[in-house]
Amino acid sequence: MAKAVRFHQPGGPDVLRLEDVEVGNPGPGQVRLRHVAVGLNFADTYFRTGVYPVPLPAGMGVEAAGVVEAVGEGVTHVAPSDRVTYTGFVNTLGAYSTERLIPAAPLIKLPAGISCETAAAMTMRGLTSAYLLRRIWPLREGDTILLHAAAGGVGLIVSQWAKLLSHTVIGTVSSEAKAEVARAHGCDHVILYGREDVAKRVREITNGVGATVVYDSVGKDTFAGSLDSLKRRGLLVCVGTASGPVPPIDATQLAVKGSVYVTRPALADYIADPAEKNALAAEVFGHVAAGRIRIEINQRYRLQDAAQAHRDLESRKTTGSSIFVI
Repeated sequence: MAKAVRFHQPGGPDVLRLEDVEVGNPGPGQVRLRHVAVGLNFADTYFRTGVYPVPLPAGMGVEAAGVVEAVGEGVTHVAPSDRVTYTGFVNTLGAYSTERLIPAAPLIKLPAGISCETAAAMTMRGLTSAYLLRRIWPLREGDTILLHAAAGGVGLIVSQWAKLLSHTVIGTVSSEAKAEVARAHGCDHVILYGREDVAKRVREITNGVGATVVYDSVGKDTFAGSLDSLKRRGLLVCVGTASGPVPPIDATQLAVKGSVYVTRPALADYIADPAEKNALAAEVFGHVAAGRIRIEINQRYRLQDAAQAHRDLESRKTTGSSIFVI
């Protein structure tokens, strides 16, 4: 009997339950997948709390890696025994499980140099980092970026990749311990946002110019400071809302602050085209396989510990990537 973490009502971490589930044979376009490792992402909490509403009861998690057990009619790009990874949105919900049926379309075959644990820790974060750095804005060598939550899973990948591209990276973190982690992964400057005025420090570091792009995964608490950190005609990328949704935007203020831009992208729109998804995946997996980008798995949990994993995530106790080991 397979196991899966499910929730029957929205709420706090305690609504998560590990249950027995039946996994049948794959239908047309489906795969039966045995998980080896499952990714833990902050977006998972949005499903649990109802920010992202889904029909209940529902599974939890949108990212995992494992081995194909069987394929349904019409599936040609993967086969039994293939090692694969995936990430997505509602179409992949249910990753917190030992085994499942899943549409074959989101599956990405793993290169030989990438383990299932590494893939579960980096597929969503890696693809997110890829579109942030390679698709959103035409960054040029020497540009300065401001990266909130620089010691998180996405932050560590973005900072390493940005250094490969010869950008200057300013990271924000909540503690001295996280500052050390951020520096070790490429941040040129680190700001402790609870002790320092972020926008003021960014201006000091950049000689008054400001950052070309700000990547803000925190949301409500950092939005105003992020806008004030931008250079003239810079871009604020609102890529998460860990502290709550950003306030309504007064378009006039964008002009006042230097004709700046604001965008709220979603990974789904950058991997909807299979060719683009494969190109982004090949680039990030290539860097990881070659050792140019390190994936730090700093927390490992069992499925039965899903509630504690969510508590750790929401209290910002984690650094790097977190996974469930099956």
